[in-house]
Amino acid sequence: MISRLASAILPALLVLSLASAGRAMPVVPEQSRFFVASDGVRLHYLEAGRGHTIVFIPGWDMPAWIWQRQIDDLARFYHVVAFDPRSQGDSDIAPTGNEPFRRGQDIAELLATVSLEPVVLVGWSLGVLDALAYVHEHGDNRLAGLVLVDNSVGEDPAPLPPAVPRGVRRARMRVSRELQMRRFVAGMFHTPQPEEFLDRLTETALRTPPAISAELLEYPVPRSYWKEAIYATYKPILYVVRPSLEGQADNLQARHAGAETAIFADAGHALFIDDADRFDDLVENFVQRRVWPGRVR
Repeated sequence: MISRLASAILPALLVLSLASAGRAMPVVPEQSRFFVASDGVRLHYLEAGRGHTIVFIPGWDMPAWIWQRQIDDLARFYHVVAFDPRSQGDSDIAPTGNEPFRRGQDIAELLATVSLEPVVLVGWSLGVLDALAYVHEHGDNRLAGLVLVDNSVGEDPAPLPPAVPRGVRRARMRVSRELQMRRFVAGMFHTPQPEEFLDRLTETALRTPPAISAELLEYPVPRSYWKEAIYATYKPILYVVRPSLEGQADNLQARHAGAETAIFADAGHALFIDDADRFDDLVENFVQRRVWPGRVR
């Protein structure tokens, strides 16, 4: 009886095993975690998956969960961490340190918390500058690679400031901060997003106080600071931008032996949401070819 039962079950198990070959192990469920920075500020991050570590840094006033699609996609094969920088998302509102040097230090302390091995660091928008501040002040020993998304890296040509007619500027001053933020959030996308998603994102962004939001945009260093940082590392770099930064992308690829670039012509600033499939494929392909070659799905 046992022999007959085994002969029936074993072939099915063999088929299941062969069908699963090469696929990722079950994903470690996403967790919400905190650590306390060296200046006493409580900082939040999301964590999922196992294996080599990829760390995501969001943009101005944005939360860690804006990377949810990347967490879901990449945590099947990697250990994925998405960070709430100080004064953003679920991290503490910090009265001090809302500038590149302290935020770079926060990244250094995050990396020491989440991984014993070098990581791929992904920064978007203000997160690009935070990531480069980390490299400038702490070097690249803890990095396996960099993915920089849709912000200047100090290369030429310098980005042009947006042309805003004086009358529009005055009108903006009369608009509530909530409406300004709602317009900013909606304007990050080329593809219309669900209202519930935009409402949640706007509400989360408004958690950062106005004075701190303004401080985050002051960038108290010259453009050369960011350029020094990116050329100080020889680790693989993927620079993903829209056409407005294509000139910087061309120069970076020509002048940096470790850099490669991609242009998203039909996406908004949050291109990793507008064209998530392409973005995630790019990151995974970059990681498999340039950072951790031979990784088997």
